[in-house]
Amino acid sequence: MFRDDAGGGGRKPSRNVLGQPLESCSVNPMTGFFRNGCCDTAAEDVGSHTVCIVATDAFLAFSKARGNDLSTPMPDYGFPGVRPGDGWCLCAPRWQEAHEAGAAPRVKLKSTHEGALAFCKLEDLKRYAIDLS
Repeated sequence: MFRDDAGGGGRKPSRNVLGQPLESCSVNPMTGFFRNGCCDTAAEDVGSHTVCIVATDAFLAFSKARGNDLSTPMPDYGFPGVRPGDGWCLCAPRWQEAHEAGAAPRVKLKSTHEGALAFCKLEDLKRYAIDLS
């Protein structure tokens, strides 16, 4: 995915929280604010769907209890529901909320957009990373 270069009018590849090109999060289910499999973002993404998670039962229950039921399919909207083990572009403030409540899911750092750092600390994300070597 690409983002606008505010200074030069060109396009630059989006970056992850590690400063590398942003990698895909999931295409099954299809995720991302733009529904292109990436946790890319833009000004119109007011929720900042930038953290690539691997869903767990505990997190899905937490999210549902907080008013965002990600696990129930909504066929009318083409939404199959998120299942444990699925990759999903989560709103960064929701991940931070889950982290503070002890319910944060694991994270794919290479697929987490650098915009997540406006809401989450890199050291916290790294503690939940599944792709750090």
